[in-house]
Amino acid sequence: MRVLIIGGGGREHAIARKVSQSKKVDKLYCAPGNAGIAGCAECVDIAVSDFTGLADFAVKERIDLTVVGPDDPLVGGVVDVFEQRGLRVFGPRKNAAIIEGSKAFSKDLMKKYNIPSAAYETFESSKDAIEYLKSSKYPIVLKADGLALGKGVLICNSYEEAVNGVKQIMEDKQFGSAGDRLVIEEFMTGREVSVLAFCDGTRVLPMTSAQDHKRAKDNDQGLNTGGMGTFSPSPFYTKEVDEFCRKMVYQPTMDAMKAEGRDFIGILFVGLMLTKDGPKVLEYNARFGDPETQVVLPRMKNDIVDVFEACIDGKLNSIKLEFEDNAAVCVVLASEGYPEHYEKGFAIKGLEAFDGKEDYFVFHAGTKQSGNEILTNGGRVLGITATGKDLKEARKKAYEATGWIDFANKYMRNDIGKAIDEA
Repeated sequence: MRVLIIGGGGREHAIARKVSQSKKVDKLYCAPGNAGIAGCAECVDIAVSDFTGLADFAVKERIDLTVVGPDDPLVGGVVDVFEQRGLRVFGPRKNAAIIEGSKAFSKDLMKKYNIPSAAYETFESSKDAIEYLKSSKYPIVLKADGLALGKGVLICNSYEEAVNGVKQIMEDKQFGSAGDRLVIEEFMTGREVSVLAFCDGTRVLPMTSAQDHKRAKDNDQGLNTGGMGTFSPSPFYTKEVDEFCRKMVYQPTMDAMKAEGRDFIGILFVGLMLTKDGPKVLEYNARFGDPETQVVLPRMKNDIVDVFEACIDGKLNSIKLEFEDNAAVCVVLASEGYPEHYEKGFAIKGLEAFDGKEDYFVFHAGTKQSGNEILTNGGRVLGITATGKDLKEARKKAYEATGWIDFANKYMRNDIGKAIDEA
């Protein structure tokens, strides 16, 4: 088989590594890829937003399967473009990817089909939103309706803070057109857990659990980011929680999307809050999580190409997912100043330390090749992942491995997986 992966971040590196292990795959491409992905795939300089260029390439190179990584092209309809050209592609169509593309849509869906989630209201004018805030309980959560690179959520502890947040999102357009509509949601407390699930339009097959760390600084301080690290499995995602979510969240979401004429084929990412009143949905995404993928896929035993094909063919009932009886921790090495202002172009040293080490992985996110050097080229630069017999061992190994890498303005959180000490 000839396979194309669309994207160029840490998530796509983890997908590429897993796809490259498939016995079915003869040739692997990635567009646009990055310096690390180039080690297991041929990188092609086509932007993820160039749907026509990507489809033309897939036709020309006789690509048998295309896997879409990021949210933007999915929400923009890249799958529809590929299917119109008769190309086989893994990911939800535009009318299904709206589950991530519009938080108002997903909240309305949950409300209509009784899927447990936080109470909310949706606003199209800042004046109405600010009026509503006068009678709200605090803290409260503001969510830009559209895509915002994982950063469009503000937790506000007071009326004044919330008013400023509304103005940032709806008037100052801090997140662009994503803030044309605003969801204001009750603040939920509890443990956060992420579950990625394969979907074939009718059935849903959850993978092992993970837990992300969104805030930029230790002890969950600082701004929201795309994710500063993660671990898998979550010790808080018990068998009882899993059974509840399969019955009350995962399958009902599939059924709801089908009932709305939006059959969901691809990866459904469910962000959960384990509250005192039971699990509730924080958010849906329509693709693999980043950096959750960097700890989930290294633990997966299955040939991932078999699973992709079963989803596309509506035959997910033929798949039994299997994961190693181990644990994984990923620590993101970022550029100082991320997610706001940071410098790029610094040489990365120490990557060769990972060569030949089975339990250690370095996933490239924001990197580029320049001559014989690999340079920083983004806010999140590398995801350092290690596996171990349990979470404590995996965490110790992951932090050990962060010391093998050096680049100017290197920054990381020092408390990824700290919650496991409380489990």
